[in-house]
Amino acid sequence: MARVWQHPFLNIFRHFRVDEWKRSTKEGDVALVTDKTLKSTVYRIRGSVSAGNYIQLPKTSTQSLGLTGRYLYVLFRPLPTKHFVIHLDVSTKDSQVIRVSFSNLFKEFKSTATWLQFPFIFEGRTSGRDLAGVTPPCAHWTCLQLDLQDILLVYLNRHYSHLKSIKLCASLLVRNLYTSNLCFDPAVSVTEARRAQLPVIPVPREMAFPVPKGESWHDHYVHIRFPSDSPKAPSQPIQKSCSPSETVLPRPVPQPFPHLVAFSKPMQDGISSVVQIPNPTASQQAPLAAKPLPEVILSHECSKVFKVGGLGIHGQEPSAQVETANSHMAVSGVHVFAHESAVGPMALEDASSREPPGRKQSWQEIALDKNLSRQRSFLPDPILRLKRVIGFGGHSTKWALWTKDGVAVVYPCHAVIVVLHIDTGDQRFFLGHTDKVSTLALDGSNLLLASTQVRPPSIVRLWDFHTGGCLSLFQSPMHAVCSLSFSNSGALLCGIGKDHHGRTVVVAWGTGQVGLGGEVVVLAKVHTDFDIQAFRVTFFDETRMASCGRGSVRLWRLRGGELRSCPVDLGVHHMLQFTDLAFKQTQEGPTLYVCSRSGHILEIDHQCMAVQRTRRLVPTPTPSGPHPQKQTFSSGPGIAISSLSVSRVVCAVGSEDGYLRLWPLDFSSVLLEAEHEGPISWVCISPDGLRVLSSTSSGHLGFLDIPSREYSVLVRSHMAPVLALSTEQSRGQLATVSQDCTVRIWDLATLQQLYDFKSPGEAPCAVAFHPVQPTFFCGFSSGAVHSFSLEATEDLVEHVCHRGAITGLAVTPNGKFLFSSCSLGTLAQYSCAVPRSCVLQVAADMVCRDSHLSPNALAVSGDSRLLAFVGPSRCTVTVMDSASLGELLRVDISTPDLASSRLDSAVAVCFSPATLGHLLVSTSSNKVVVLDATSGCTVRELSSVHSVACASLALSEDARFLLTATGRVVKVWDYSMQASPSCQVYIGHSEPVQAVAFTPDQQQVLSVGDAIFLWDILVTPERDQTLPMAPAACEPGPGPGQLEDVASGANSLPRQQVPVPFQACPRQLGVCARPPEGNNGTFSTSDEEGSCEESHGLKGLRQAPGPPMLVGKEASGAGDGAWGASRGSQGLIVPPCPDGQPSSQSTREVGSEPATDPVSCMHFSAHCKASMLAKGISFPPAHGEQLRLKAVVGYSGNGWANMVWRPDTGFFAYTCGRVVVVEDLHSGTQKHWLGHPEKISTLALSHNAQVLASASGHSSAAAHCQIRIWDVSGGLCQHLISHHDTTVRALAFSPDDRLLVTLGDHGDRTLALWSTATYKLVSSARLPEPVHSMAFNPWDASELACVGHGAVTFWHLQQRGADVSLQVHQEPIPKEAGAGVLLCSGLRLVSGSNTRQLRLWAVGAVPELRRKGSGARYSSVFMERELTLDGAVVSASFDDGMDMGIVGTTAGTLWYVSWAEGSSTRLISGHRSKVNKVVFSPSESHCATCGEDGSVRVWSLASMELVIQFQVLNQSCLCLAWSPPSCTRPEQQWVVAGYSDGTLRVFSISHTAMELKMRPHPAALTAIAFSPNGQTVLSGDQNGLVAVSCRRTGMTFCVLSDHQGAPISTIQSTSKEYGDLGVEGTELWLAASGDQRVSVWASDWLRDHCELVDWLSFPAPAAVQASGCPLPSLAAFCPWDRALLVCVGLGLHEEVIFYSLRQKQVVEKIPLPFFAVSLSLSPGAHLMAIGFPECVLRLMDFASGTAQDFAGHGDSVHVCRFTPSARLLFSVAHNEILVWEVTGHRANPGPPYQVPLPACWAPG
Repeated sequence: MARVWQHPFLNIFRHFRVDEWKRSTKEGDVALVTDKTLKSTVYRIRGSVSAGNYIQLPKTSTQSLGLTGRYLYVLFRPLPTKHFVIHLDVSTKDSQVIRVSFSNLFKEFKSTATWLQFPFIFEGRTSGRDLAGVTPPCAHWTCLQLDLQDILLVYLNRHYSHLKSIKLCASLLVRNLYTSNLCFDPAVSVTEARRAQLPVIPVPREMAFPVPKGESWHDHYVHIRFPSDSPKAPSQPIQKSCSPSETVLPRPVPQPFPHLVAFSKPMQDGISSVVQIPNPTASQQAPLAAKPLPEVILSHECSKVFKVGGLGIHGQEPSAQVETANSHMAVSGVHVFAHESAVGPMALEDASSREPPGRKQSWQEIALDKNLSRQRSFLPDPILRLKRVIGFGGHSTKWALWTKDGVAVVYPCHAVIVVLHIDTGDQRFFLGHTDKVSTLALDGSNLLLASTQVRPPSIVRLWDFHTGGCLSLFQSPMHAVCSLSFSNSGALLCGIGKDHHGRTVVVAWGTGQVGLGGEVVVLAKVHTDFDIQAFRVTFFDETRMASCGRGSVRLWRLRGGELRSCPVDLGVHHMLQFTDLAFKQTQEGPTLYVCSRSGHILEIDHQCMAVQRTRRLVPTPTPSGPHPQKQTFSSGPGIAISSLSVSRVVCAVGSEDGYLRLWPLDFSSVLLEAEHEGPISWVCISPDGLRVLSSTSSGHLGFLDIPSREYSVLVRSHMAPVLALSTEQSRGQLATVSQDCTVRIWDLATLQQLYDFKSPGEAPCAVAFHPVQPTFFCGFSSGAVHSFSLEATEDLVEHVCHRGAITGLAVTPNGKFLFSSCSLGTLAQYSCAVPRSCVLQVAADMVCRDSHLSPNALAVSGDSRLLAFVGPSRCTVTVMDSASLGELLRVDISTPDLASSRLDSAVAVCFSPATLGHLLVSTSSNKVVVLDATSGCTVRELSSVHSVACASLALSEDARFLLTATGRVVKVWDYSMQASPSCQVYIGHSEPVQAVAFTPDQQQVLSVGDAIFLWDILVTPERDQTLPMAPAACEPGPGPGQLEDVASGANSLPRQQVPVPFQACPRQLGVCARPPEGNNGTFSTSDEEGSCEESHGLKGLRQAPGPPMLVGKEASGAGDGAWGASRGSQGLIVPPCPDGQPSSQSTREVGSEPATDPVSCMHFSAHCKASMLAKGISFPPAHGEQLRLKAVVGYSGNGWANMVWRPDTGFFAYTCGRVVVVEDLHSGTQKHWLGHPEKISTLALSHNAQVLASASGHSSAAAHCQIRIWDVSGGLCQHLISHHDTTVRALAFSPDDRLLVTLGDHGDRTLALWSTATYKLVSSARLPEPVHSMAFNPWDASELACVGHGAVTFWHLQQRGADVSLQVHQEPIPKEAGAGVLLCSGLRLVSGSNTRQLRLWAVGAVPELRRKGSGARYSSVFMERELTLDGAVVSASFDDGMDMGIVGTTAGTLWYVSWAEGSSTRLISGHRSKVNKVVFSPSESHCATCGEDGSVRVWSLASMELVIQFQVLNQSCLCLAWSPPSCTRPEQQWVVAGYSDGTLRVFSISHTAMELKMRPHPAALTAIAFSPNGQTVLSGDQNGLVAVSCRRTGMTFCVLSDHQGAPISTIQSTSKEYGDLGVEGTELWLAASGDQRVSVWASDWLRDHCELVDWLSFPAPAAVQASGCPLPSLAAFCPWDRALLVCVGLGLHEEVIFYSLRQKQVVEKIPLPFFAVSLSLSPGAHLMAIGFPECVLRLMDFASGTAQDFAGHGDSVHVCRFTPSARLLFSVAHNEILVWEVTGHRANPGPPYQVPLPACWAPG
């Protein structure tokens, strides 16, 4: 009950006479001013630093206000555009002091055991939220009403006692402060309340703000009540009347953090919903009850008031994401609210105030509502209870104390203080420190325990030793406390430490009133220059103390509020370094014993302050006998003594040689000694004198029992962070590895150490028990993996398969296989079924190289079938078959992080129980993504799991509880709750938690980090319960919550679709001792790495529980028309049916309306317009070509069934543009069949593999599509046929190869039959609907099936002589049916779709379906295997057994698939999008390409295989350059790339990494070049700016704007002689822009010289477009005459222009048939290559004056480039790369002055 004098309210400023500044203090700019609004004097506190300008009540921190009022009213106004801070020190009933702070400086809510920080946020309509925003200019006077009782109860679960102090910091105006137990309404005056008989308590007159007559209080002022929903509130705020229909109903929206938000009136008017979170009240019956986070309620349409509710956060967090109807309403948590413009009434509103007018909600209803709001909470609460801690020390191993009765020991374990009962082994804990405990002290009566922590400024805590409650917490005046000592009565506590200057400080505190609710007071404080190592308060006089240190022993006395000391005369011992001291009461008086590091023990007379005796501990030489002599006190080199303790009869001495020795007080001989494993740091004799406690610096704590002469170890501990753990079920053991280079085995029942394995030479990194055998495996930093036998305690075998440190170990639950991974990305598989394991397979570059040591680096499923890990990049998770290491799944989790520029990456993986089939992945964006382990689809997500990434996670066997750990926090989640799961937070670790796990019996939880924590689970695991079923893959989740299905498209998640798994090239596996040295498939990423391919969600896909199956359905009337499984490999291609696509069953007239593609992704599409060959085209004569097509890089992924493979003959062919590529899979050599005028859409191979049919798209030069018939043996085109008007969709040979069927696409809708004898048309039919694919019956050549949208059509071919008639039967198919590719052989079926999945099915039930129909056991049709590729499947060929095949995807990749191994290997790959540039290394060993997809790819020029790929997300790489050879370091090579965002990246080829990123341009880069010396980079952008940058530093030192306004299309640089062309400089470079201008410059960048040599301007041509793009202006230096410029694309006509820099004029023009879009000049011969948009490449020979044109490209030839040796020519059309060999290659005879041009150059 509050004191009477504080009722009904208290004016704090008046009571404490602030104006006199006697009981209060001010600092900085504090002044008394007159406020015009209030028309009264107020205090103005202002200044740039809040901490230096303040008003504080009371005057000193040791005093207390003693104000007991529940509510504190602060009448203040924040100063515009400034920050302010309000600090309140509140005392609890258990004498704990809590600081509560409010400020607009705070960015987020923070909570510790002693400090609550609430952000004060101003929010307006236009500005949005600014969490660290300054006060707006229109801030108004505010009445801040703080319910101190609820703040403590809700947020810290403590009971409010009184207000201790207040501190108001700049910048604000404050009128007054008031306290009261009454809840006033500041908007209602006494007169208004009486007149209207309102059920509120009006504000007293002296607290009221003046309101102009006729206006509303809310128009001028702001009222904030925080928190507001207390059931004890005696009144409710006013709510203006409104009709129920206008009332805005609340909806629950969880909030992640509490904060106080200030809204402006305009913003409120724009909000159309009320945001609320259920707000339960604190429960005294559950002191650790967890509560949801605070709520924010805005109601503006009815009452125009809002409230802030405070909720607890210490135990439980609701896991949900904020979703609002208005983005401005995304308020995250509880903060204080204030108006920006006082335009409407604003008050804090209780939950009951939202009832309709006239109805008052009862407190019972409010309580019921709150109980309902908590019905989803995580029960029981708490679910974990700390049972045992394994560990000792942390900061120091010096402090361990006996209790008074001698039955328990008190010692620190990092941030936890442990009381250990030595007989029972039970532990109890003192929790509250946030850092490692540095010192301990216990008073003589065992009532008070004092402790400090290491983090400066040091915090001192006083505990009630019996209850474990914290009585007081205060900040010491020392920077760090080194020692504490209590007086025997506990009334005095002395502390020794260092201040921030390093000086020694001694402080005496009075603690006598702490247990009675009083405060700790500072009695005395003194600085000293003497060193102090130990300090004790004497047991015989509480005012006397003693200390010892380096060269000094001093006696202290406390008198009159001062500490004084007197030195002891040490004589010759004044140079000793004293370490400890102890008192002993003798008959002559108290005697002080002091020990030193030199082995001396001094007996000092306390009264005479003189040394009485001196002894020294020295070692005795060991005789030749079997027993060494004991150490004695004599002269000689001493043994360092670290601690001593004295009882009535003995003295215990602990020394650094590891011995604990007991001596009689005369030190005549050693009574007992005990050898320890490390130097002793502390000894303490029990109060009864029968036991001696000792601790070592190696982390051991034990005691010596003197009567029995037995030594017992109490605690053994790691002396460095624990890195990993593993548990074993049958023997109940725990294994841990630590940075202290030890592996320890513990008994889980007793937590006693069983084994200790030390490895001084190498540090252990990971550990795993064998589930059956008594062995365990340990991985080390050297890369070795050891197998240890627990029975024989020996090392069984050592495996050296890794070169990097081991990052993960995992054993399958069946005990067959062991897996290990290392920091260099290698994955190893071992057979561990026998005690001596052996290596099975080693795979390089499988695991992510960037991954750190983690207990969840590798994960094995519960059924031992699957292995999961993060890799090969940090953005992907791979799932493999544990037996074969065949890759089953690869999931890309790289979600763009909106809060940063980084991509999301995987951190740890964990499998759920096999029944669920989940794979849990923690990510760097603080999420846990739950994936389906089979399909890779996202099931749900836990968002904002922690403030940092989750380093370890574990799921219980019953899938009820999920453990996550990051930082120092352990969280327990209710995993079974599908929507809005709850979690509980547990603290105690002082360092990051490295691993969490359930014990094998699922009854306890283990967490390791600084120490080993064992937690009891306070609920019985439901082992027999049905596991919660996983939501259907890709199915919309249950609603807003932290567990959400990403496919639902919730706008609160960055990713709009599910993460789509993809399949990448798996590395070849082999058995070897070490991974292969070479790596030709290195993949390196830049700072924004990841795949540029979009992830497409699967709409409408539902997955039934259990493994995927094919369900057979009997179609009506299809009995005779259905065919069984075929023995041959026949294909049927069925398009997927998208959602919402209507099924077309009606027949309509062909051509009656424009043809549209019903499924666009199913049909062939070309990239360019049809080619038009002009008269000027001149193809070379036979055997006279100067170019021979050598290789084609890429595969046309936009075709359909455009790849064929015959395993028996080895014939393999595919298409790339207009070329049919026939490749030998063994040698890699290619043959190229040319002739198609357009891109090839599909292929078909006859059954005898002698004939290949290929079809291309429609050409404007011909009326019909072209179909070519090729002789496979000779590679010659035998027949040329045509019939279809548009693209040919499919080709198929009959089983007897007598017929060829061709199918037109959706625009043609024609089915044609051809006789293979003459290749004449036999019959044709028009189709009513588009048909996507067809296949012959493998047993009957007269039966053909076609599949279209929603129907399958069966054709029967009846042949009568030369005539063939067709009978048709059609059956509907399910709308949801459909895959991309179907291949069947025997009883196996392969299906591929545009969802990237390739599946192998067992279809043994198909014959039974034919016989029994719906009565068949269709469950026998099941999926055997599944692979996820990098794109939609468009073509596939398999052998007869369906064991292996080749599959093509839309990504332009051909994969070799082996179902037996479960693997996919990349055979052919290329760019998926347009290739923009090709460059070559100076040695011509490699080439590099860049594309629109943001990738830079480096290829081996000999094999044209991909070597390195650099990937940048969301950007296009537009230009590229390879560095010239370096004279100093020829092995160093760089590639510089320019991107669409204006950035320039330098990639090191030798280091396979990005070395530099700079942004010299504000717009997209379009051209780039190196200077001849390779040190300077010249770049041009689309705005016409040219920048010159340094390659090493990235600094741009010159920008030229001469071409500004037009894009730079070409930059080229070459060397020149100094003074050549009449200008200075060592290099010559040019820049050409799109406005037909070319500039030539001479420069010497080392001398900062750049000079314009020449400027060329040409008139723009009439045709300025080529394939929809502006014609580029191309220019180049002539290789055989550097003073000659060659230009194309300039001027009015199609021609090549030669310009002489010496003559300053055009010297020659050569006409061209078209405008050129690419240009390259041979550096070795007088050759020029030109590319045209008409898909033609021209080679011009200046020596002979001839020109040859070459076809083969399917698009505009926009890139052509000679290699440095001029032996090869690369040409690019879209993503097709053709490599040409220059025949008759000749070396350049030398650069003449002027090129000998023909007098008349005639095309052709």
